[in-house]
Amino acid sequence: MRIKEGHLEKYRDAVRSAVDFVREHGPQLMVEVFIDEANLRAHSFQLYLDSAAVLKHWQLADPYIQEVMEHCSVEALDVYGQPSKEVMDGLTQNGAASLVVTPHLTGFFRNR
Repeated sequence: MRIKEGHLEKYRDAVRSAVDFVREHGPQLMVEVFIDEANLRAHSFQLYLDSAAVLKHWQLADPYIQEVMEHCSVEALDVYGQPSKEVMDGLTQNGAASLVVTPHLTGFFRNR
């Protein structure tokens, strides 16, 4: 994401609020956000069990997402896995400059 000039602190506050909300109520298995302050760029990594979880997240977190989006724009969106048609329709309406979907091959998740 590209953070708007002069919006860094507001972006941080909005993202913290959104992550706090999804930590308590969202279906994500993991959320991590990283900020490159010097270049006003942010990266958000989110892990979902399936497409139903993505759709649930969109339904629950829309007000928080709208607040975050007041302070940034999506430049690129990388999706890993095979999202449903409904998720793909939502992603293509998102307006990201670039959308790349890479199908899953194999792997595992270890919770320690």
